[in-house]
Amino acid sequence: MRKVKSVKIKPKFMAFLKILCVFFCLLFGIFIFYNRQLSQLTKLNYSRKAANNILFSRNKDYVLSIGENKTLNEAFESNFFNTKYLDNYSKIKYVNHKNIIIEINKLLKIGYSNSDINMILSHGNEDDVMEFAKREKVRYLEEFYTFDYAKIRNYDRYVLYSDLTGSDEEEVVIMVNLNLDKDDYSEPYEVKKYSFDMLVNKHRCLSKDFVPDDLMDIDEKYASESGFKVSRVAMNAFIEMNNQAEKDGMGLIINSAYRSYDDQEELNNIYRNSYGQEYVDKYVAKPGYSEHQTGLAFDIGSKKSRIFANSDEYLWLRENAYKFGFIYRFDKRYEDLTGFRNEAWHYRYVGKKIAKYIYEHNNMSLEEYYVRFLDK
Repeated sequence: MRKVKSVKIKPKFMAFLKILCVFFCLLFGIFIFYNRQLSQLTKLNYSRKAANNILFSRNKDYVLSIGENKTLNEAFESNFFNTKYLDNYSKIKYVNHKNIIIEINKLLKIGYSNSDINMILSHGNEDDVMEFAKREKVRYLEEFYTFDYAKIRNYDRYVLYSDLTGSDEEEVVIMVNLNLDKDDYSEPYEVKKYSFDMLVNKHRCLSKDFVPDDLMDIDEKYASESGFKVSRVAMNAFIEMNNQAEKDGMGLIINSAYRSYDDQEELNNIYRNSYGQEYVDKYVAKPGYSEHQTGLAFDIGSKKSRIFANSDEYLWLRENAYKFGFIYRFDKRYEDLTGFRNEAWHYRYVGKKIAKYIYEHNNMSLEEYYVRFLDK
């Protein structure tokens, strides 16, 4: 057998291998250590990018002391992170704005406190906040922005309306948000999406082509004449209400329901020819501004009385309509909000949840409910 010749490793090379081994072991150790620190942060829902920046900026202990914080996460992800604002970021509530850190930086530079910035961010979208940040510092934000539904973009209008009317802050916010600081029919908002909680009035209009999604014919047994149409969801609710009314000895009848844009225009012409333009301007909605075009409104009458406001059916509806999703729409108390005079016969379907809330809160107007809960 041939003898295998042993290979001798030179001492210098052996030393190099040892150093290389130590280096890789050290590198592996650093890698393990670094990933453990990353893991501490990612477990608190910081993104990997934010966690890396936290570690490189040596802010790990501070962030761990704060815990999970969406605004801090955005700050460490942002190219506009400013170290001197670190503590501010942690105390400002996160809102889903693409450039929230830019917004915060601008507002802090102007001199707003953390609580002020929380108030500003929570009352406007990104465009509203960026526009607001262009102005000089406002001293008394809490006058209007303690109300959740106040809008930062309406600040100047709130101030002007308050000065002109002397109304309290809550009333100012509600009136301005409804555009009631503007003339009727001027600069209207066009409502495009059909829904049972939609709001249409002298400041919120429908297009000439708007038609409810679920329009249907009304069975003649429920109506004073043939040819009436209405939203299916409202009609189903009316049938349920009518059945209960009959059990209670009442006799309800539908005198009007859906009216198209053209129907409302014809109605305007009829009243104009009979009573004049002044009457029409005061009492009749212009085409596109009538709730009847939504298909969700009914003019309800009594089968037993010619004067509905004096009938048992009127009293029954006032106490029971909400159970079926209807509200008494034009209460005399709220003519300044609705823009329309009291109509004892006019009921509007809004769904049982909304109707119940309105009934239990002094039959508040749909306008006020809309401002408080629906106008996002």
